[in-house]
Amino acid sequence: VQVRESGGRLVHAGGSLRLSCVVSGGTFSEYSVGWFRRPPTKERESVARIAWSGAGSTTYYADSVKNRFTITRDNAKGTVYLQMDSLKPEDTAIYYCAAAWRLTIVSEGYDYWGQGTQVTVSS
Repeated sequence: VQVRESGGRLVHAGGSLRLSCVVSGGTFSEYSVGWFRRPPTKERESVARIAWSGAGSTTYYADSVKNRFTITRDNAKGTVYLQMDSLKPEDTAIYYCAAAWRLTIVSEGYDYWGQGTQVTVSS
């Protein structure tokens, strides 16, 4: 299974950005996918997760991004999106996408990781 993120760039505070994550090499609908980020000088943190289709594609959001970020999946395209609105400078980080077969929404035990994409929010 391969995971590839894209869409990161420099954006002004208050702006929007959409990240894409393509998962290939498996039956996409059976993979749960999560977005994580690593801010400068901080540890990696979970941002948003979406369960595999058989689990209803339920979603999880970190408190810091609730009502600003939206995670969705398009099974036909094998892609998960992270729509980020009302961006803040503290959202600056390397964003990683990860996938795992039929992982529950509460777990962070992802097996396959992308290389990351840089998001920088200027004040």
